[in-house]
Amino acid sequence: MSSLLELSHELLHCIFCEIEPADLSSLSKTCRALNSYVKGNRLLHKDLYMRRYDEPRIGHVEPDWEEEIQKLVQLEKILECEARDSKSAHLQFVAERINRLIVTASTDRGSSLNLRMLSEYFNDTTNIDAFLCASSLFARAGSEHQNQAPTPELRQASAKLHCLFGVPIDPIPSRSSFSRERPNPLLSPASCTRLQSRPLQTHTYARSKVYDLRQYNDGTLWGPFTDDGSQRADWEKVEAIMIVLGFNLNKFSERSDGRWPRVWHKPFVGATPGSYISLAPTIAEPTDKEGTAPTDDPAMLRIRELALSLDAQDPYGISGTWMRVVCFLDYNDLYAFNFSQRIPEDALRDPIDTEEAIRLIKIKLQVTKIEPPGSGDEDEYAEDGDESGSDGMDWSGFQGERLPVVHFRGNSRSLHASWDPNANSRIRGTVRQTPEGEIRWTTFSIFHGEERWRSEGIQVGGLRSARGVLGNWFDKDYDMHGPAGPTAFWKITDEMEDDKHGNTPLAYY
Repeated sequence: MSSLLELSHELLHCIFCEIEPADLSSLSKTCRALNSYVKGNRLLHKDLYMRRYDEPRIGHVEPDWEEEIQKLVQLEKILECEARDSKSAHLQFVAERINRLIVTASTDRGSSLNLRMLSEYFNDTTNIDAFLCASSLFARAGSEHQNQAPTPELRQASAKLHCLFGVPIDPIPSRSSFSRERPNPLLSPASCTRLQSRPLQTHTYARSKVYDLRQYNDGTLWGPFTDDGSQRADWEKVEAIMIVLGFNLNKFSERSDGRWPRVWHKPFVGATPGSYISLAPTIAEPTDKEGTAPTDDPAMLRIRELALSLDAQDPYGISGTWMRVVCFLDYNDLYAFNFSQRIPEDALRDPIDTEEAIRLIKIKLQVTKIEPPGSGDEDEYAEDGDESGSDGMDWSGFQGERLPVVHFRGNSRSLHASWDPNANSRIRGTVRQTPEGEIRWTTFSIFHGEERWRSEGIQVGGLRSARGVLGNWFDKDYDMHGPAGPTAFWKITDEMEDDKHGNTPLAYY
């Protein structure tokens, strides 16, 4: 040991950078000299961090590298532990550290050390059971190893982790979990034709939450928010939406013989802020009859310059082409599910396995206006009317940079049901922050000049994430009898594709 201590600090640094972070604590306990060298050594801890994890995008304050290493060592020990009860006891800590690893991950998903490490740890089903399946949904839908967390805060933390994980956990239950009950005779004929003598999968319980019209009220903004008007994201609602949409998208992919690729099947991909990367443009520049690019008139040039100027000021990356999915129950099934029998206000509705319809829609959006942070909500002013100037929310606990409110317009077109009058429409909306820093999307679908449907959603992963937006759609007049359901949309390219020349619809259907 004396020969090691005689080495220069530069050589010691090179040697100690090669050890595992978990061994650094043991090293510092071997003698007073090494303890003095390791403790408080900012450069050593920073280099150890950089070798194992992604370099965080540092803001105004540099992280405490020693504290970061210690917490990540603790996190990995918990994830490697085999005792399920021990894992569950650390849910809050694990959720906080994983969220930070995702936020600070490299936006290049192929080279991200953070995402690769998390994906490897969550190949372990014990980690999935303990940390991703502890929301209230799994109190009914979970296996014998999946149980809800003891507090609402922990259940929300688990649901958010599940949403960031991004792969809906919807396993086929064991034979012992089969339900032998017959359907409720008060439900629609479509439901009564099937005996419920098959396993109840997670999506059946998630569906009962998504289509429970009691969840749609003024307190929740009729979207995936908590029922107190605070605009705090309700991650248990977002989780249920993700599971229902994931089930329908996978089923549609199987029926399309591969023409519609699977989505949401890679853990943690797209959950990092700024992870969206535009697809390469596939459309050639239009030409005139002589094969040369046409010259735009001054008015068109002015419009394009204005659009580019607004896009440059837009922090959310709105303008471009997006893919949207909308699911809905037959209205007879939806009405029967909600109003065929009275249940206590706090009682949960039974799981529902009625098949839904699915619509895949391409939407093209363009930024039209940018307002200062805190501008009034959509309900506070008309489409082009006066602004209230304030959203009336409590921003005292907000941390970070306040972002503007951005308005957009565009159009939507069905990829596989062009005959459906509800699939093709104009669209407008806004993107803004919530007081807790989430990115909230509001959209309106416009048919023949009249607004008909509205949606409220949360961008999973935050600002410019590739995962996209999950939320609810509903009647713009807030009809308590519905219809309503889940929706999601994610950006595919910055280009405003020309449907007459592009081949995207064929690729997706």
